[in-house]
Amino acid sequence: MDYKTIMCDVLVVGAGGAGCRAAIEASQHNLDVIMLSKELLGKAHTAMAEGGYNVSLGNVDPDDNPETHFKDTIVGGNYLNNQKLAEILVRDASERVFDLEEYGAIFDRTPEGKIAQRPFGKQSWRRTAYASDRTGSEIMVTLTEAIRKTSVRVFDEVFATKILVEDGRVAGVAAIDLKYGDYLVFRAKSVVMATGGAGRIFSVTSNAQLDVGDGYGMAYEAGCELIDMEMIQFHPTGQCAPPSARGRLVTEAVRGEGGILLNSEGERFMKRYYPEVMELAGRDQVARSIMTEVLEGRGSPDGGV
Repeated sequence: MDYKTIMCDVLVVGAGGAGCRAAIEASQHNLDVIMLSKELLGKAHTAMAEGGYNVSLGNVDPDDNPETHFKDTIVGGNYLNNQKLAEILVRDASERVFDLEEYGAIFDRTPEGKIAQRPFGKQSWRRTAYASDRTGSEIMVTLTEAIRKTSVRVFDEVFATKILVEDGRVAGVAAIDLKYGDYLVFRAKSVVMATGGAGRIFSVTSNAQLDVGDGYGMAYEAGCELIDMEMIQFHPTGQCAPPSARGRLVTEAVRGEGGILLNSEGERFMKRYYPEVMELAGRDQVARSIMTEVLEGRGSPDGGV
């Protein structure tokens, strides 16, 4: 088989928010970086995230802090979280949102000119930074422009198929150029897998068409340990009709800004399950409540509420 070999120091597989940010960081350390994207650069699933970014800035509720954010995260995860990773998440979130601002992201502002924050599910304070209802799009546009200002070499419409292992160590990946049908081998000292989720293995999902879990499969075949693979979060609010819109996201920001959920009897049913927070309960709690309504015969003709 004929194939072209391309060398680099760091190879990032995936070009969503995580992949772009990893590539930018690596490029700042004088490394030769390549980033692969199955789609055109900028079209990753990150762009489909609408609602916002949780970070304890305290711009709207001054009592918010990383410790409270950590507690909300652990409680929201039913204490199953890896607490070391959760601590890193809440500790570094503010620096990462400031990075995005430095790259050029435009978030909504308070009257005082600070980053605005609004309520989201399972949060003790108004913590969600946002850019209208297009936060993910703003993040991807910003990161795409930032990537273009670096030395990162971007190969878009290139589909990685296998992680290459030599002498027990990862040595790169094999890939196919979707534009021309060429076989490519990328050899790298380090490989970063940032290939997103696997929502498209389910019949109804808000995930992008390319989120099929291929990165998980490649990592597993290369000997990586995968943990908590059953922990897949289903967003509780999405369209179930018409068929052409089935699975389309109804952002959590709708509930954060005052949207309510009604069953077929016109009842605001979340009062019955979580009377203190109602629609701002955790996503798993809202999803379970909706499913209970449907199973008990109070759903809509199309199978939702």
